[in-house]
Amino acid sequence: MSRVPSLSSPFLLGFDEIERALDRVVKGADGYPPYNIERCDRANGQPERLRITLAVAGFTRDQLDVTIEENQLVIRGRQQDDKARQYIHRGIAARHFQRTFVLAEGMLVLGADLKNGLLSIDLARPEPEKVVKTIAINEHE
Repeated sequence: MSRVPSLSSPFLLGFDEIERALDRVVKGADGYPPYNIERCDRANGQPERLRITLAVAGFTRDQLDVTIEENQLVIRGRQQDDKARQYIHRGIAARHFQRTFVLAEGMLVLGADLKNGLLSIDLARPEPEKVVKTIAINEHE
């Protein structure tokens, strides 16, 4: 399922950077590695939690990087070919990947775990502070 962002409405002001970020993410999505995004149960008034799980079978912890770059969660994997091996058949290729997720303002990355070929990254979305600000109206004659 894909959504087509329409941020060109005259009622949406200042969203140019978000639209550019969405364009970058869509252009960089090649489908590898496959991933899930799930909503985790809230516990005792904790903020909403999300978990991104990527299937990274064959990658070790040292071959994976998880970084935050300009409000984007970037996951990179780098594998090197083992030149000493002689393959009769090679169906599993050493691959590189980069998967990028745009994070909403205020999203926190809680941590990452690698277990059984699955890389799980936990995020929290704290409740935004409700702010009401009165704007003074100047009168000119």
